[in-house]
Amino acid sequence: MKKSQDALLIKRYASRRLYNTETSDYVTLDDIAGFIRDGREVQIIDLKSGDDLTRQYLLQIIAEHESRGESVLPVDVLTDLVRSYTTQAQSIVPQFLAASFEMLRDGQSKMMENLGTMGNPMANMPGFEAMQAQQEAFMKAMMGGFPGASETSQESEADEKTGDADELDKIKKQLVELQSKLSKLS
Repeated sequence: MKKSQDALLIKRYASRRLYNTETSDYVTLDDIAGFIRDGREVQIIDLKSGDDLTRQYLLQIIAEHESRGESVLPVDVLTDLVRSYTTQAQSIVPQFLAASFEMLRDGQSKMMENLGTMGNPMANMPGFEAMQAQQEAFMKAMMGGFPGASETSQESEADEKTGDADELDKIKKQLVELQSKLSKLS
């Protein structure tokens, strides 16, 4: 996780309470998840030892969402993650996951841009604006917490329109190849 200068610093006290240094109050895991969904970088530090506990707390937030039935990660993915900790494939898994989420963010940005263009034949359909707002809210909820989720691509629209289909095919092919390689490693 990249730490930027504007990362929200949360300190964990010996009592395990979490303290927001910006607002000088105590926060919960749900509060931290909300900060992340809002696009903030968060860093959680143990006050006594100075250890960075960010990864531990992010995993705890994910585990709580999964246990409440808000499943995002399929069992097969979770199984492969557990396997990756016990095999030599461990070294490629973080890069694979980072690349996969980067492709997801790029795809989301392009999809949202394409929905917003005036050349879209659906733009004149009654209720399109409401549907587009719903789609944007859905994508924000799905992508909340992923770094760069709100960033948009700066490529020209002409290049995007002609290259979208080819790029999607390339991405699909790369994903299939990576899945095949991961399956062979386990």
